[in-house]
Amino acid sequence: MSKLLKNKVAIVTGGGSGIGREIAYLFAASGARVVVSDVDDASGAETVEAIRKLDGKAVYVHADTSKPAQDEALVAATIKEFGALHVAVNNAGVSGPAAPVGEYPIDGWDRVVAINLSGVFYGMRYQIPEMVKAGGGSIINIASILGQVGFRNAAAYVSAKHGVVGLTQTAALEYGAQKIRVNAVAPGFIKTPLLTNNLKSEVMASLAGMHALGRLGESAEVAELVAFLASDKASFVTGSYIPVDGGYLAQ
Repeated sequence: MSKLLKNKVAIVTGGGSGIGREIAYLFAASGARVVVSDVDDASGAETVEAIRKLDGKAVYVHADTSKPAQDEALVAATIKEFGALHVAVNNAGVSGPAAPVGEYPIDGWDRVVAINLSGVFYGMRYQIPEMVKAGGGSIINIASILGQVGFRNAAAYVSAKHGVVGLTQTAALEYGAQKIRVNAVAPGFIKTPLLTNNLKSEVMASLAGMHALGRLGESAEVAELVAFLASDKASFVTGSYIPVDGGYLAQ
């Protein structure tokens, strides 16, 4: 495999499973030194162990992205371990309760927005100054197809992901002159533990039918797009919202 990310240092939040884990694997295989964060220490450590078994370089740092001090500590640990920061993938997220707006639980709203939107802001708040010091970098925020359209019974998730898109575009405008690119990736429904552990098989089949390709996506398919955006091959791509959705948004 070509070492597209050779000499790059990358943070991947939510790297213990699903899309985050596949991104961490691909980054390491592409030559990056990877800092994996999660709130599930066992799964985060498993990701790092798998990378090291393939002679990749990775460390695990516990971080709850909804707590600013932990985002700051994650970046500080990255600098201490590898000396710089060039790439950040703000991927950690939760789905939240399912209910219509008029019945949506307030505590559920607060938790989803804290992790899925504020967590991305807190991450960037501490990642960007280190990327400025490094002479530039690439931030990829994992949004969703639901960052562009609505979805019944998912008000908090939809709102947070729309917010991530606006935050991404704003940061791209602010830091382009300092050679920091900021993009949002919008996965469709992807076969991750977030889906498979929470949804019945008939619901999964119904979701698959909403995509032009007639199936759910794989985490590795999302990782390929993220790795491209992290690399210098995407040198003129910033402020973009890029779906990897099997055609979901085409309808």
